[in-house]
Parts: sequence; structure tokens; C-alpha cells
Amino acid sequence: MIDHLSLVVRDFARARAFYAAALAPLGYVVLREFSVASVGRDIVGFGVPPKPDFWIAAGDDPTSPLHIAFRAESRSDVDAFHAAALSAGGGDNGPPGLRPHYHPDYYGAFVIDPAGHNIEAVHHGD
Repeated sequence: MIDHLSLVVRDFARARAFYAAALAPLGYVVLREFSVASVGRDIVGFGVPPKPDFWIAAGDDPTSPLHIAFRAESRSDVDAFHAAALSAGGGDNGPPGLRPHYHPDYYGAFVIDPAGHNIEAVHHGD
């Protein structure tokens, strides 16, 4: 079980705005935030209350592009994630739809975030 995940991003403000918009349809909000003074760089933790499980941190050398999939409660949440991510500046990397090659009820959407990471929202069916 994964407790949390962190990404390093060059453009912290852009990434923060992107994830705040893109993850809102999945119930994610900003739950913790640290400034440069307290930890040496800007860090923000997103999650479904009460605990943050996805963090971004400002840095000069972002990690290599990653694939991160966020669980969605419904297909409409996947659709809303995709629309919100594109509106927030993400790039389309696969529109919402069934991916039966994974399994018959796999419904996902993919975007490229401002740092080049492949971000997905997926619903595995009811």
C-alpha cells in the first residue's frame, strides 16, 4: 500500500495551480503547505481529507517523467478530471474512455502535466 507520493517540479506555481484544478473532481484539495522558510523549499500536499497523499515540491531538477494514476469514484469523475486538467494547461494524452485491454471495466483518461508527467484518473467499475 502506498502512503504518499512526491514529485519535484521546476515551476511550482504552475504545477500547484494545475493539480488544484485537475484533482478537484476527484475530491483532492490542498491539505498542507510549507514555505521556503520552514523546509527550505515550497511544498504542497494534496489529498482527500483528512490526509495528504500526493505532494509536489519546488526544485531545479524534476524527477524523470512518471505515470501516476488517481482512483476515481465514477466515470463522470474521470471525465471531469480530464476536462479540468486540460483547462488548467495539461496536454491530452488519451481522452476518457474504456481501456478493455487492461480489463473490461477499466475507464481512464490521461493528461501530461506541466512538468511532463503522465497523469491518469481511472475508474474500475462498480
